[in-house]
Amino acid sequence: MTTDQELRDMAEAVGIATAWRDVRGEEKHVAPETLRAVLASIGVPLDAGEAQATLKALAERLPPLITMTIGPDGVHIPGAAVGQRFRLEIEGGDRVEGHLERGWGGEPRLPGISTPGYHRLHLDDAHCIVAAAPPRCLTLADLGAATHGGSLPWALAAQIYSLRSPRDMGIGDFGGVAALAHAAGRRGCAAIAVSPAHALFAADPGKYGPYSPSSRIYLNTLYADPAAVLGAQPDESGPKDALIDWPAAARRKLARLRRLFAEASDHPDFVAYRSEAGATLEAHARFEALHAHLLARDPGLWHWRDWPAEFAAPDSPGVVRFARDHAAEIAFHAFCQWLADASRGAAQQAAREAGMPIGLIADLAVGTDGGGSHAWSRQRAILPDVTVGAPPDIFSPLGQDWGLTAFSPLEMTAGGFGAYLELLRSAFRHAGGVRVDHAMGLQRLWVVPRGAGPAEGAYLRYPIDDLLRLLALESHRHRAIVIGEDLGTLPEGFYDRMEQAGILGMRVLWFEQETDGRFRPPQDWSRNAAAMTTTHDLPTVVGWWQGRDIGWRARLGLFPDAETVAGEERRREEDRAALWTAFLESGAASGDQPAEAAATTVVDAALAHVGSAACALAILPLEDALALPEQPNLPGTVEQHPNWRRRLAGDAGKLLDDPAVAQRLDRFARARPHVPPH
Repeated sequence: MTTDQELRDMAEAVGIATAWRDVRGEEKHVAPETLRAVLASIGVPLDAGEAQATLKALAERLPPLITMTIGPDGVHIPGAAVGQRFRLEIEGGDRVEGHLERGWGGEPRLPGISTPGYHRLHLDDAHCIVAAAPPRCLTLADLGAATHGGSLPWALAAQIYSLRSPRDMGIGDFGGVAALAHAAGRRGCAAIAVSPAHALFAADPGKYGPYSPSSRIYLNTLYADPAAVLGAQPDESGPKDALIDWPAAARRKLARLRRLFAEASDHPDFVAYRSEAGATLEAHARFEALHAHLLARDPGLWHWRDWPAEFAAPDSPGVVRFARDHAAEIAFHAFCQWLADASRGAAQQAAREAGMPIGLIADLAVGTDGGGSHAWSRQRAILPDVTVGAPPDIFSPLGQDWGLTAFSPLEMTAGGFGAYLELLRSAFRHAGGVRVDHAMGLQRLWVVPRGAGPAEGAYLRYPIDDLLRLLALESHRHRAIVIGEDLGTLPEGFYDRMEQAGILGMRVLWFEQETDGRFRPPQDWSRNAAAMTTTHDLPTVVGWWQGRDIGWRARLGLFPDAETVAGEERRREEDRAALWTAFLESGAASGDQPAEAAATTVVDAALAHVGSAACALAILPLEDALALPEQPNLPGTVEQHPNWRRRLAGDAGKLLDDPAVAQRLDRFARARPHVPPH
């Protein structure tokens, strides 16, 4: 029988924190049943002796992949011996031979490497990959984008689905992104940060939250722009409604894609794409076809864990038979992925041709839905019985369960980080940058055992040194910058780790506030960050000034009582005065504080204020460029608020031509600090 102390020791040994501190700084201890559940999900035996033997064996064997930073320091080689002869095949053709050195602690070390890349290390009859990474991710300076037009650069942020274009079938797509990029690039914009384009569920288009995807490896095929890939298309534009009807839009778009598949299924570029993508694409396409087939038979078979045993995995005999019998349907889903991928490539090309030094900044969600394609096809890499969330805090006193999957940290190491690298390469594909949602997940995630409440979770640590090195290496190989979403409570020292790794943080106007209520001067905002007026989860400038977010929450009963609502309104009134004072002090505004109805005056001031921030990059969401009152998503709601459904009023290529919008963009751009030439 394992004692509680042995259980805690086992948990700490595999990276499960047995205690954590809440927002008040009070230490909380993780319950034994939570530790057992997370250990079981990781696959560690609950017997202390067996667990110790398992971990010892893992630590002493040569792993499939070892990471290191280029330079003189070298790296420890587990499972080897000091003096053992090695042969290192450098990516690109060179070869280095020698003997493993003795490290400071007596451990065997491979000497330093100066060439970044994936190199093959041979030790007698054993071998592994040594991933030698630059010390930092690619920076704006590395990209030649530290300045743009003599000033610090600026970018726009856009929700892909919200963009209109002449043939968009009722939902935005990469054609709208390309049109916006063309228009913005001519105005000096350096990048467009887009919402996640991850694959959702073709068989269930009512599940359209972009941060709960089926797969982060593949794309939302509704975002395909056939005209960009196959040439001019018939005019089949969808409705021009203000809100997207996702199921209806999906039916229209998929019908159009099926017609195109019938005409172009033998397109040589598609054939080449499918061949190159290989088994990973086939697994996703099989999932899409099988999911639709089973749901049509029984709506209760939404989650793959409820499927018949013969469909348990992509290579199960039943799935192989299904793929043989439904080859055309599987080819169709692969075809849709090709169209979406090529469309994203065309949008990035349009951005670069418009003069953007960065182009698209893709958004990488923190996880996937456990019932989706990625969890089904990567079962060894994914923890089976836990979901990702957040511990209790002031805003969510019961904690949060996001229902998303998490990678197994042990399997990451044992599997040579294959699933993680696959994810990074997909994120960087056709992009000049990647925004990593919930960047803290590189160090730790709050995981909740199945059936437990969100507060009954634990922090699970990840091999952050390895993950950051691989992120840096892939960033350089793809010539793309990295932004990390670092809002909220973070582990001590995490900001410093991000800065050392060359990852830009995020500084949002609403959070740049001191404890006494004063808003921080923009010249004091972190240089190593992207400044923003708001995010998709927060109110727009107009919405904040008018208190629309408070009004929404009050109407939907998201506050416990009327007294809480009144308190929020009082605080907002105080914050409005403090913000206007900050605008006056920064020179972004003049005169008396405007009334709530005069919110566009506040937008102009906010743009000048945030634009003047010392941050290396400033990002302006389109909702604020257009002075819109509503935010894309209201956290804590699903159907009560039109999350991820709002469309912008005009065509993406013409939005910036409106005189008021053009004036705001000019104001934002002119506010960026000037950088004198060296």
